Amino acid sequence: MAKNILIVCTSWDKLGDTKEPTGCWAEEVIAPYYIWKKHGYNVTIASVKGGEVPMDEASLNPPYLTKEVEDFLLDDEAMKGLMDSVPLSDVKGDDYDAVFLPGGHGTCWDFPDNAELIALLSHFVDYNKVISAVCHGPMGLVNVKGTDGQPLVAGKKVTCFSDAEEVAVAKENVVPFMLETRLKELGALYECGPEKWAPFALRDCNLVTGQNPASSARVADLVVDALTWK
Repeated sequence: MAKNILIVCTSWDKLGDTKEPTGCWAEEVIAPYYIWKKHGYNVTIASVKGGEVPMDEASLNPPYLTKEVEDFLLDDEAMKGLMDSVPLSDVKGDDYDAVFLPGGHGTCWDFPDNAELIALLSHFVDYNKVISAVCHGPMGLVNVKGTDGQPLVAGKKVTCFSDAEEVAVAKENVVPFMLETRLKELGALYECGPEKWAPFALRDCNLVTGQNPASSARVADLVVDALTWK
């Protein structure tokens, strides 16, 4: 039976309360989407509010415009997922084998304290399902508890957009908090790659995380591994 994977995107389209646009980072949705489709998985795209997912314009233009992103933009069936995403309120955790949180700076504002997202991820925790995230996607994990009542990430090997990378894009004073620092405060065994922007991903049992946009495909492959051995 084909596996069902849920991608949950941000619906936040501005950097905090500013007018500077942001949203979801294209590669972080699209690279995993195509990998999972090639494995015959069913992939559903949801977002916090539903409807059109705001995309970070930078991720749709060179030098970040990958061949896969170009193909996706011309793929009517795939694009429908981003143009008419399922509202998080309509999602039932029972319908999915794995959940994936792509990043983009929008997640910094509508992921951490979202009660519906926390409840959904708690369902995946309770039923020992695969939870995955990349770049700023782990923003959605910071208020999720494990079955022991401790932070989900406590004692687990995880990664995310590093503080060094946040400083490199000059957003350290814009984001509500530095994600790497917060994960460490929660007891995570944080790791990152030796170089900024290089692919780096980790799997700790059913928790899969990736460091940055370039890590998206590796996260997808590790999710496949996790589902294969379940």
